[in-house]
Amino acid sequence: MTAPPAVSAPWFWRPAAENGCRAGSQAVYGALRETSDFYALKAFEDSPQIDEIVLITGPGETEQVRAEIVERFGFYKVSCVAEGGAERYHSVYEGLKCLEGADYVLIHDGARPLVDEGIIFRCVSGAAAWDACVAAMPVKDTIKVADADGFSADTPDRSTLWGVQTPQAFSYPLIREAYDRLFESEENQRGITDDAMVAEKLLGTKVKLVEGAYYNMKVTTPEDILVAAALMEAGRDADD
Repeated sequence: MTAPPAVSAPWFWRPAAENGCRAGSQAVYGALRETSDFYALKAFEDSPQIDEIVLITGPGETEQVRAEIVERFGFYKVSCVAEGGAERYHSVYEGLKCLEGADYVLIHDGARPLVDEGIIFRCVSGAAAWDACVAAMPVKDTIKVADADGFSADTPDRSTLWGVQTPQAFSYPLIREAYDRLFESEENQRGITDDAMVAEKLLGTKVKLVEGAYYNMKVTTPEDILVAAALMEAGRDADD
C-alpha cells in the first residue's frame, strides 16, 4: 500500500464525566480523563499524518479544556475546541462542521488513550484506499446472543466477529454526506452507535476493518483504569 495522504484531520470526542463514567468513581475517572486526553492528543499531535485537530468537549467545558489541556501542553495542531451535543452523533456532527475542506477525517474517542502512530497510519491509509475504515481487532471470547429472559439464544461464529475501536476514518465528503442525511429525520438516528454505522445505514457504504490493537482499549470501568494506567506507565518506562 502506498503512503497515506499528508492532509488529514482528526477530532476527539471528549464526553463529560457524568456521560462517560461507568467506573463508579467520578474523582478517579476525572483524574484519569485528563491523562487520557493528554496521551490521545499527543499521539495525533506527534503524527506526521495529521495536519489539524478538532477537540469536542462536554457542555460548558470548552474554555477549561482550551486552557488546561490545549494551551498548557502546547497542542498547536488543535484548531478548534467546540461543545458537543446530547448524543455521540451530535458531537460528531459538530466536529465535522469544523473541518470543511478536509480530505480525510479520523474520529477518535478520547477515552482510548493508548492509540499510537501505527494505528493512526493504518487508519489514514485505509481511508485513502477504501474511503471508510475502522480500527478493529478479532474478538478473543466466545460471544453469546441473549434472549429476552437472559438465556443464551445463539452463538455466532467467532471467526467472523471483530471488536470495533477508534479511530474510525473516512473520506470527508463521504462521512459529511452521511451525517447530513442522518440529521434529516429522527428516524435515521435510531439505533446509531458509531460512525461506521452512519455510513453503512445512510449511504450503503462498505467499511473496511483495519488492524487496531488489543491495548487500544476504552477506559470505562475501574478495571480499565488500572490496566490503562499500567500500560501508560510501561510506555513511559520504555521511553526513558
